[in-house]
Amino acid sequence: MKKRIPPAEAKQWSDETRAILAAATPAASSPDGKGPPNILYTIAHHPTLLQPFLGFTATLAMRGVLPRRDSELLALRAAWNCQSPFEWGHHVEYALAEGLSDEEVERIAEGPEHPQWRPGDRLLLTAADELHARQQLSDETFAGLRDAWSDAQIVEITFVVGNYTMLSMVANATGVPLEERVPAMPSKVP
Repeated sequence: MKKRIPPAEAKQWSDETRAILAAATPAASSPDGKGPPNILYTIAHHPTLLQPFLGFTATLAMRGVLPRRDSELLALRAAWNCQSPFEWGHHVEYALAEGLSDEEVERIAEGPEHPQWRPGDRLLLTAADELHARQQLSDETFAGLRDAWSDAQIVEITFVVGNYTMLSMVANATGVPLEERVPAMPSKVP
């Protein structure tokens, strides 16, 4: 991917931005502890967005009501639907840390139709696809979600898909570079 907006360099940061990024480093680190994702340095070009953005994403990641495994399944499907190598790569790491298997991660690209998905996983993938395609859930999908998730969890499902769709847009549009340590996005459906 072509870098369009280079990451903001430390010499460009205000004292406020420096403090925000320093405080965010432990919370935003990848599971392997190698530091925050490059997208934070792109967002740092707009320091007034940086703090509220980090608060919002931290709420989803650390205080969300969905099981983390469900959130990562949704995040990966959103990244796949947006064809975002950056979001895909980071969320493969997070998904594996939250209990998804390598095989499950691989079949996310195939979508909810794959026969080996558990019913709940299939429903989450369907919800992610519907939200991506129409920004809406079908009555059938909504009814399925109502049977298995609370109202708060259903609200969070839409926020998770929306958040990672937005981040995919930012990463794709600005050319955020993917760190070398992060897994590459599959080039096609297996």
